[in-house]
Amino acid sequence: MPARQVVVITGASAGIGRALARRFAKDGAKIGLLARGGHKLTAAVAEVEKLGGQALAIEVDMADPEAVEAAAEQIEQDLGPIDIWINNAAVAMFGRIMDVSPEELRRVSDVTYHGAAWGTMAALTRMRRRGTGTIVQVGSGAAYIAIPMLTSYSAAKHALRAFTNGLRVELINEGVDIHLTMVHPSAINTPFYTWARNLMPNQPRPIPPVYQPEIAADIIYWAAYARRRDVYLGWTTIYGMLTERLIPGLGDLFLARFMVDAQQTSEPASPEDPDNLFEPVEMDLGVRGQFDDISQTRAPLVKLVARLSGVRTAMVLGAQRALNRRFGRRR
Repeated sequence: MPARQVVVITGASAGIGRALARRFAKDGAKIGLLARGGHKLTAAVAEVEKLGGQALAIEVDMADPEAVEAAAEQIEQDLGPIDIWINNAAVAMFGRIMDVSPEELRRVSDVTYHGAAWGTMAALTRMRRRGTGTIVQVGSGAAYIAIPMLTSYSAAKHALRAFTNGLRVELINEGVDIHLTMVHPSAINTPFYTWARNLMPNQPRPIPPVYQPEIAADIIYWAAYARRRDVYLGWTTIYGMLTERLIPGLGDLFLARFMVDAQQTSEPASPEDPDNLFEPVEMDLGVRGQFDDISQTRAPLVKLVARLSGVRTAMVLGAQRALNRRFGRRR
């Protein structure tokens, strides 16, 4: 990658976002770290600088479009023109949708979908002036198949996927060379399962296969430069996508039969469990969650599948060039 690129990462204080900060720091990148948690952001800044990067931490709630716009402006003033913007921030809650209040449902959407939309628009405002840049959306397998007990989160990821696909078409129509890519991870061992709001009787857990955040960060880092349309990380994401397209009714029966219990441990939930839906959890849990024992630290086949998506991308780009020659690019 070119030296000292300016990269913005939302949700940068823990999990995938923090792993991404570490990965880009190794290249000496200048990184804008956006998140709610002050203590965790301070720790993330120290890690970035120790690894050779430059960090600017900004406390921001991604649900606030004015705050996101102000953060983008500050980053460009202090670090320089933004090259890559990664929308990773999200909140979630486990429980049956009929038990979710309107305020809770709105909050999940405001951060997970609208927050990514505000980040995208703030990045585009600046990238369009220069005619270049890359925006990476961290999606999910839940963007293709709705997960019971995570219905509100699934809905937000579906919305983000539609937003990204529609915007991409608009940019192609305008002839704007700003690349949008979406990476869809399967279950990742992050603090997500520790501090998501939980209405289930037992504590939540990820559905295997589970991957460590460093693997997700490696794939997202690669996707930021590879100019793919979509990248799928993990076999459950691929299975879910194919099931939804080919046999959705059978997929519903499978989810109903197995997925509700499979998302819960044997440990009872407690009102004292951490909950970051409306307020950040101040304890610094770093990158990994509590499921190291079932998480994969290597995934060579997953990385191979991600890279093979370049064949499809090359076909699409070839078709696009042919259409431009035949009909002319509309301005």
